[in-house]
Amino acid sequence: QVQLVESGGGLVQPGGSLRLSCAASGSSVSSNNMGWYRQAPGKERELVASITSGGATSYVDSVKGRFTISGDNVKNTVYLPMNSLKPEDTAVYYCKMRRPFSAVEYWGKGTLVTVSS
Repeated sequence: QVQLVESGGGLVQPGGSLRLSCAASGSSVSSNNMGWYRQAPGKERELVASITSGGATSYVDSVKGRFTISGDNVKNTVYLPMNSLKPEDTAVYYCKMRRPFSAVEYWGKGTLVTVSS
């Protein structure tokens, strides 16, 4: 059974940094396509960053240059360091695992990031 557990969220001032973690069990992060999504109050969930099983990364324009997605095969964890945070980054951040060439996907329960002074 695949489980994804996010951590690292919290309250941070504008301009600050956080690092989100997504610890996976039941399947390897390196064998799957991994993504970080976020959902702000009253808004639809959006893809923030993704990394394929081949290591290719992509980002939504609003976070390019500030967020970086990476995976640790030993710890079976995907990270999302976030720098220069803005109030508009406030959201619940979710981790998703998707098997390559498959519709099978798994979600974590999310971690709340609040950027406020």
